[in-house]
Amino acid sequence: MSNRVIIKDAVKRYGDFTALNGVSLDIQEGEFFTLLGPSGCGKTTLLRMIAGFNSIEGGDFYFGDKRINDVPAHKRDIGMVFQNYAIFPHLTVRENVAYGLKARKVPAKEIKPKVDEALELVQISHLAERKPSELSGGQQQRVALARAFVIEPSVLLMDEPLSNLDAKLRVQMRSVIKKLQRRLGITTIYVTHDQEEALAISDRIAVMKEGHIMQIGTPREIYAKPQNPFVAGFIGVSNFLACEIQASAAGDAAVSIKGELDITVPVSRAYTGKGKISARPEQLFFSEAGMPGTILFSTFLGDFIEYEVQLNDGQSLIVNEYTKDTTEVHADGEKVHLRFDPTRISLYDADEEVLSL
Repeated sequence: MSNRVIIKDAVKRYGDFTALNGVSLDIQEGEFFTLLGPSGCGKTTLLRMIAGFNSIEGGDFYFGDKRINDVPAHKRDIGMVFQNYAIFPHLTVRENVAYGLKARKVPAKEIKPKVDEALELVQISHLAERKPSELSGGQQQRVALARAFVIEPSVLLMDEPLSNLDAKLRVQMRSVIKKLQRRLGITTIYVTHDQEEALAISDRIAVMKEGHIMQIGTPREIYAKPQNPFVAGFIGVSNFLACEIQASAAGDAAVSIKGELDITVPVSRAYTGKGKISARPEQLFFSEAGMPGTILFSTFLGDFIEYEVQLNDGQSLIVNEYTKDTTEVHADGEKVHLRFDPTRISLYDADEEVLSL
């Protein structure tokens, strides 16, 4: 049976360095929840605290209603998949998958059918008698997944499990992991620094920076409505532009960009002063009037054409134009004008707090 995972004000220190500073999460039963962020942000530290591998300097950790701060790692009913697979080289695939069941003293007659089912789930039944040295990286990762799933843990923890695989295999394996997790319904906490992987695989994502949570939301929310410039810049591609904002109350704000384009943006509160716009490449479009610029070069990418456009002040923006929407390809050196969809961009005040709705 899966567990809800609740973390309240988690703190982790290494000497004078605070790796986690008051992190709180509420991960629902059966949810696929990802901790995403750059190296050193605290995501693996937090995962290891949940697992019981790291000490806890502050805060409370719960599986369901049970506080687990003082529960040893081997009694937390977790499955773990590591970056380096951590499978035993001297055991066969079948023996590796059976290991956790034997450690839990599952009756021998129940082990074989459970192992057979796990091998079938990850589609490596035909490799059951092979040793790890005879397997590819993707096959070894499937063994690690089967070993973690077979013990039917209440919480599954995964630490950068695909980072050692090549790009094509990573895409294949993330699909395997998501399908397995949905089928089995195990609460899963997944660590990665790969934004595309996080967007593809997660029910919700916590974006982390320097031991803090910057935003929690669904992949669509994180991408479409980043709550601060860090999230906007870390997830996908964003163009940032300085602007002046005038809003006397919640509603429509008058926004002036470089003195060359005035737009109206819906905002949640009053604010007047300097600000910043974040716009995805698909939120910019060519028009008859707007910010003037010059196309530096274009890249045809199948579904869309990516343009790098240099504005008159020297700043460059990335603009995506989808091939289904146009038959025209703009030439390098062409003079163009750019506008935004003001309902889709993100707008921040001088303190980098979000204003846009």
